[in-house]
Amino acid sequence: MGRPVLFILTAVVFAVLAAVPLFLEAYGLGLMIGITGYVILASAWALFSGPTRYVSLATVAFFGIGAYTVAVLGDKLPYPLILVVALAIGLAVALVVGLATLRLAGVYFVVFTFGLAELIRQLITWFEVNVTGTLGRYIFLPLEARHIYWQLLALAALTLLISLWLGKSRFGLALRVIGDDEVAAAHAGINVTGTKLALFALSASIMTLVGAIQAPRWVYIEPSIVFNPTISFLTLIMALLGGPNRLLGPLCGAVPLFLLFEWLSANFPNHYSIILGLLFIAIVFLVPKGVLQLLETSLFRRKAGTPGALRKDRGIEGGHP
Repeated sequence: MGRPVLFILTAVVFAVLAAVPLFLEAYGLGLMIGITGYVILASAWALFSGPTRYVSLATVAFFGIGAYTVAVLGDKLPYPLILVVALAIGLAVALVVGLATLRLAGVYFVVFTFGLAELIRQLITWFEVNVTGTLGRYIFLPLEARHIYWQLLALAALTLLISLWLGKSRFGLALRVIGDDEVAAAHAGINVTGTKLALFALSASIMTLVGAIQAPRWVYIEPSIVFNPTISFLTLIMALLGGPNRLLGPLCGAVPLFLLFEWLSANFPNHYSIILGLLFIAIVFLVPKGVLQLLETSLFRRKAGTPGALRKDRGIEGGHP
C-alpha cells in the first residue's frame, strides 16, 4: 500500500472518529474519551520506553501535573493559555527529572519513576492542606464532553505524526542504537544523555497535555484522583500488550484493555486490583513481545508451513527437483 493511499485512509478514519460525538450518547462518548486518552498515554510511553527499553512508571506524575494545573488556574487564565502553562510545567519537571535519573538503568529507574508520582502527590497534598487550607479543587470551565474528545483526538493525530517522524528520522535511529547498546552508541558519536532527555521530555509533555485536557471531566479533583498509580500501570500494561510497534501497538493494547477494565470495574469492583495484577503477569509471560509480534510470528509460521513455501525452502520449483 502506497503512502498517499495510507495517508488518505488515515485521514478518513480520523474524520469518522471526529464525527463520533454527533451519534453517541453520554456514556458512549465517555468511553471514547477514555479510550482516546489511554491510546495517547500508551503511545507517549512507547515513544520513549519503546526504543530505549527504559520501563517508566512516571506516566501518572505528568498526567497529574497537567490535571492539577488546570484545577489551579481554571478561573484565572484563558483555557488555551492554561494548556500552555501546563505543558511548560510538565516539560520543566521532565527536564529536571531526566537530568537526574536517565543515568540510572534497570530496576533503579523503575523504582525512581514510581516514587516520583508519589512524591509529587504528597508535596501537593501537604501544600494544599497546610498552605491553602483545602484538599480538593473545583473546575468550572465551559467545556462539554465532545470538546474534550475533539482535543484528545487532535492530540492523538499529533502523537501519530511524531511517531511516524521518529520511525524515519536519524533521531529515531539513534534511539534504537541506544536501546541496543548505550556504550556502542556513545562510541558511535551519539549524544546518549541528550537524546534520551529530549525524548523523555517529549513523551512527558504529551502525557501532561492528556491530563490537562481531561481534567474538566472530573469537575472536582484532589491529588488522590489525578495521581492514582493505577494510571501508570494501565498505561504500561496496554503498551506491553500492543508490543514495540509505536504506531499500531498502543492502539491494539489500549482499546481492548480499556473496555475490559471498564467491564471489570463495573462488575468486580472489589476484586479489580487483584484481576489487574493477574492480567499484568499473564501478559508478561504469555505475550512478552506483544500481540502484534505474536500475530506476525503466527502468520510467518503458517506461510512457512504451506507446500509452496516448503518446496522453495528445499530448492524445488514447479514440483520438479
